[in-house]
Amino acid sequence: MKSVFIACIQLVIIRVQSPNGMKKIPATKKETAAAFLNKVGKEFGFPSNGFTIFLNRNKTDEIQSQNKTLSLLKIKHGDMLYLYPSGSPGPAGETMDVATPHSSSLPSTSHSSSSSSSMMSRSHSAPHISEDEIDQYLAKQEGKIYRNKDPQLCRHGSMGKCVHCVPLEPFDEEYLSHLEPPVKHMSFHAYIRKLTGGADKGKFVALENISCKIKSGCEGHPPWPEGICTKCQPSAITLNRQKYRHIDNIMFENHTIADRFLDFWRKTGSQRMGYLYGRYTEHKDIPLAIRAEVAAIYEPPQIATQNSLELVEDPKAAAVEEIAAKLGLRKVGWIFTDLLSEDTRIGTVKYTRNKDSYFLSAEECITAGHFQNQQCNPCRLSPDGHFGSKFITVVATGGPDNQVHFEGYQVSNQCMALVRDECLLPCRDAPELGYAKESSTEQYVPDVFYKDKDKFGNDITYLARPLPVEYLIIDITTTFPKDPQYTFSSTPRFPIENRDILGETQDFHSLATYLSQCTSTVFLDMVSDFHLLLFLVTNEVMPLRDSIGLLLDAVKTKDEELAQTWKKSEQWATMEQLCSTVGGQSSGPQEYGAMGGGPSTPASSSAMWSCLHCTFMNQPGTELCEMCSLPRG
Repeated sequence: MKSVFIACIQLVIIRVQSPNGMKKIPATKKETAAAFLNKVGKEFGFPSNGFTIFLNRNKTDEIQSQNKTLSLLKIKHGDMLYLYPSGSPGPAGETMDVATPHSSSLPSTSHSSSSSSSMMSRSHSAPHISEDEIDQYLAKQEGKIYRNKDPQLCRHGSMGKCVHCVPLEPFDEEYLSHLEPPVKHMSFHAYIRKLTGGADKGKFVALENISCKIKSGCEGHPPWPEGICTKCQPSAITLNRQKYRHIDNIMFENHTIADRFLDFWRKTGSQRMGYLYGRYTEHKDIPLAIRAEVAAIYEPPQIATQNSLELVEDPKAAAVEEIAAKLGLRKVGWIFTDLLSEDTRIGTVKYTRNKDSYFLSAEECITAGHFQNQQCNPCRLSPDGHFGSKFITVVATGGPDNQVHFEGYQVSNQCMALVRDECLLPCRDAPELGYAKESSTEQYVPDVFYKDKDKFGNDITYLARPLPVEYLIIDITTTFPKDPQYTFSSTPRFPIENRDILGETQDFHSLATYLSQCTSTVFLDMVSDFHLLLFLVTNEVMPLRDSIGLLLDAVKTKDEELAQTWKKSEQWATMEQLCSTVGGQSSGPQEYGAMGGGPSTPASSSAMWSCLHCTFMNQPGTELCEMCSLPRG
């Protein structure tokens, strides 16, 4: 089976508010701030040094990182930025000096040729960066691996220690290799302890991100392709198998999450992609390790076939992020299927990804690297304030037993750099091979190498044209708990978004049916469904984005009393009325569990009705939808 191809459309619309009005500026997520500012200047008619743009209305967080992309600056589709002409008073009344945007998008950092990190003075790091909570927690832990006294080897008293029982460091490779299963990659925090564990306690340690681009600011020669010098030329890269990983375990809270995701493939035979929402927690089986716990899967708009996937622009992306954040969740990764039936009678699937083919294709590695670059890991030891990523990749594919297996991965920090700087390409006819681009008049690309052994066991250095992607991949164990966990209720089954091709739609008809079939008498259980909450916020008839905060707090804290308080709101009463209007069986205030699952009754001709096709609420007595002109029936 061919590799599943993932295509990402990166076009975003950024709103810019100025004293002369608001304009919508098209851009891409990979576009640099400098290029974006040039667009803004042309659109508003300002010279390049005639204005300043801030992320906030109160003139804070000025966009100054000319070489960073919009995604690294956390500027998303639909965001509002604020433009002030030069000379406008700053927050304290002072005049703001405006930096002139440069057309160059070239970063100013270098990197080690053989490693994903390099040593430099900690004074160049970012000690005040706000790291993730799990990182702050693990940074305070001792991390030592304590061992009991060995009755055969230890010859000392109960209070003594020797080489056979002295505590080990969390990065001890021999200890990790003897765990079951063996651990090939130490945790990221163990790696940090290794770097900072010397006599100087890491005084001169910092984690520097790799750059594959020409350094800016070199004035001794014409710009590329006419000239380049050793000062501005990025170093060659020798790919290494990364010794550490940012995530050490992936755990789905329960099988239901995965099974509902797989239902799409079972019913259509087409592949499927989704974003994983959950949280990062401590993984206690490995020293100083991090686990990604998955609580829900959101399925964005996509075009799918048996052999391909293509993502399209998602108008609900910002709302999903907002809902997840208020529920205490975040986007921790992505998942896609690569499944091919072997025997439909017994439900087996073909075993296509293995050591004789590939585990991730080059295209999938590039997509994973793209996502990881979007979700960089905040890190105080990096001069950029970020290093690597915790964003995970999960593939649902056939295993050696011809059953569906979930395999977890990340790509290395070196792969992230190659993808970010557009240096890595897939090979057309060999999914297991990538290809390091060659320099052109438009782009200088440093040489990329990898090492392997010849038939005599000698180390040989090869130019990465082509490149086995196994050098870029880090595997992560994916598990399900023995005792299922449920951030959301285990019983509700509101339709999953963007599955119209299956006839499964999110509209007021499906909401009415859902309410009529819900067997729980507890309101909190009924509304504790990620997909239902998304519909309540994003439906076009009565979106509850500004009034659902209390309900989200109730779901997050599992507080039934708080949920009952929200249930008495005018908004929910209106939602119930809309459900009864479109033909679902109306429920009394306390009777959700007593409602049957029989056919719905038609709406009265004297009541407003919702279009089956576009959900527009139409006036009573009409037979054609005023919005889409389709018939009522």
